[in-house]
Amino acid sequence: MSEIPVLRVIDAAANRAREGLRVAEDFVRFVLDDRHLTDCLKRLRHRLSGALARVSLSERLSARETQDDVGTQLSLASEQSRSDMADLLDANFARLQESLRSLEEFAKTFDPGLAAELEQIRYQSYTLHRAVQITRSAIDRLAQARLYVLIDGQSSSEELAGRVATLVACGVHVLQLRDKRLDDRTLLARARLVRGLTRQSSTLLVVNDRPDLAVLADADGVHVGQEELSVKDARTIVGPRRLVGVSTHSIQQARQAILDGADYLGVGPVFPSGTKHFGEFPGLELVRAVAAEIRLPAFAIGGIDREKLGQVLSAGLRRVAVSGAVAMAPDPAQAVAELLRLLGSES
Repeated sequence: MSEIPVLRVIDAAANRAREGLRVAEDFVRFVLDDRHLTDCLKRLRHRLSGALARVSLSERLSARETQDDVGTQLSLASEQSRSDMADLLDANFARLQESLRSLEEFAKTFDPGLAAELEQIRYQSYTLHRAVQITRSAIDRLAQARLYVLIDGQSSSEELAGRVATLVACGVHVLQLRDKRLDDRTLLARARLVRGLTRQSSTLLVVNDRPDLAVLADADGVHVGQEELSVKDARTIVGPRRLVGVSTHSIQQARQAILDGADYLGVGPVFPSGTKHFGEFPGLELVRAVAAEIRLPAFAIGGIDREKLGQVLSAGLRRVAVSGAVAMAPDPAQAVAELLRLLGSES
């Protein structure tokens, strides 16, 4: 390839792509402090550099012309400001993706293999754009969420109403309704009851495993496990605004859940539980791994009570999901208050 105009396009688009990618990487590294997403973006940057190495840098530099480039004097007022961090990220991911498309199209004229590689890099950038923005948004949305309590449907609506009213009044941040015993109609009725009691509060309602019932009950979200619906399928049902949480039992599953578009993670089981049987316990090692590299809100779960909470906090997570620690407590309100105190909650 020796045509100067094409070389100029490749050079300019390559520079724009690398600049946009660097801004996104710096945000994830220094603002989010997210090691996993920083690593993903760094790998993408190196993949892009490897692809661009197929075009001679010396030829690109020979063709470069900024002094007489008609585009250097064209600028819009909107390009000189960013309204917030979300706008900053969107603008720079758009810069990256538009540049990748330009690179891809012009590469088709001289190197189809390079064009195909650039197409895959562009698709990967779409995935990371979503993951970074969801992480940023979820951090804000769940900023105060420290205590997540799992409840069942209880023996009656009246008993459930009393339990939920107590937990809401005590300042529980998230309630998950989980009950495998109830038929669909009864479970939906109980979910709607809980929604009525939480609607005017700051307590979020999540329905376990059932995105359809979460929508019908107007819940705040759904939680799925590794054997239930995928994040993609759950998101298709609950839409873009409801939370989708995912149970993860390894660091690989946690990393994948982020790329899949989850809003928060359940991490565990940490300890043996009196309310649910687990064959294996990734334990505190997984808590440490998630705390070290992931900033998407993550709740440690599995056998956590007042006595064991300190170990979870020392391992690095300050969000927990509990069941028996509250459900089996002689005084659930006192148990919640003590857990919130240890978690350092403002509630």
